[in-house]
Amino acid sequence: MRYIIIGAGAVGGSIGGRLAGAGHDVVLVARGAHLAALRRDGLRLTVPDGEFTHRLPAVEGPAELGELRPDDVLLLAVKTQHTEDALRAWGPAPVAGGGTAAERLPLLCAQNGVESTRVALRVFRRVYGVCVWLPATHLEPGAVSAAGAPLTGILHIGRYPHGTDDTARAVAADLETARFEAPVAADVERWRHAKLLANLGNAVEALTGPLEHDDAAALLDRVRAEGAAVLDAAGIGHASPEEQRAVRGHKVDQVPMEGTPRGGGSSWQSLTRATGTIETDYLNGEIALLGRLHGVPTPLNALLQRLADRFAAERRAPGSLPLSDLLRLADEAAEADGSDAAVESGAAVEES
Repeated sequence: MRYIIIGAGAVGGSIGGRLAGAGHDVVLVARGAHLAALRRDGLRLTVPDGEFTHRLPAVEGPAELGELRPDDVLLLAVKTQHTEDALRAWGPAPVAGGGTAAERLPLLCAQNGVESTRVALRVFRRVYGVCVWLPATHLEPGAVSAAGAPLTGILHIGRYPHGTDDTARAVAADLETARFEAPVAADVERWRHAKLLANLGNAVEALTGPLEHDDAAALLDRVRAEGAAVLDAAGIGHASPEEQRAVRGHKVDQVPMEGTPRGGGSSWQSLTRATGTIETDYLNGEIALLGRLHGVPTPLNALLQRLADRFAAERRAPGSLPLSDLLRLADEAAEADGSDAAVESGAAVEES
């Protein structure tokens, strides 16, 4: 199989680089300065076992490849907010022998959040969810680092909305030759929703910096408790923290690597690169959406969504909101939400 990595940033670049290093056929898809650097200098992947330069085909879109191959696997690793653009570009791409990518090729969504698979299934017939546990960083064109050891990451794979097949097993086998553990899971959505809860702290880190203070940890617990309450109300199962720890153990411990400090997660990196967008609408915003659908208050997640969107749009630096200010805003949001609920409850009593 040939792997076309649509979005060769932190996650996509790490997966593509590791697959290439294990001898697999890989094409990288990128834009702008990152694409120019990949074409000029190759992909520079720094991992605990060394720095590797992979000179791989790098394209901006499917037209540069001509007809796609029937054995191509499309791995979508763009941020969720860019999913629809990628689907519009790659879905109609012709495949040798007839038909389009959307009709014939598998699409793996290796992204944070849970919305991309649902969006993709409107276009692609064969969609797979990937739960991404892969600490990786992309801050400069052409360069990606992944600090996990002894494995680079753990990637649960399954058909969306459920089930497994030979393609999932074949991809998993390839990934396991490339420093990944790749469990094939019929219930991959349980793992992806558990990861969603873990990623709710991305916005806190992006806004205020590393989550090292006890007050930051306490706020994060409140944010995730909102998320868990929403998933429970919606009847959406998710792997427990204990189950996740048992699977991960010390397989993907982050180790320091000289010259490649890890400043923060994916949302922090978006603010650092001043991209103008951030994935929070599909993390904390997913919880806010489900809360509204199922009548569960989510004031903290809604607050984080608004603040992160504003920081991204204004291209504000990560960590530039003092933690004390965020804590005050969180308390005010929770209090206001409680007041609104009380008013609504009183109005309902009066109407009855």
